[in-house]
Amino acid sequence: MKGKIMYSNKPIGKMTRVNDFLPRPEELIMPEETVKITIALKRSSVDFFKHKAQECHTKYQKMIRELVDRYAAQYSSIK
Repeated sequence: MKGKIMYSNKPIGKMTRVNDFLPRPEELIMPEETVKITIALKRSSVDFFKHKAQECHTKYQKMIRELVDRYAAQYSSIK
């Protein structure tokens, strides 16, 4: 970074109010029906997701679920 930023109490300029466009926290929770299944995957695939999940500090099942959801969303729109 070049130079030090100097702040002052001088007016910044004309300010305008922005309407609140963010949803309420309750609106962020979109419950969706889930179904528990049992699936057999290759050991190498599970190891891959476990490794990547550990790097991203998340759960590998969540990553697999997100992958399947995105795949379904991508191809369900094409008819």
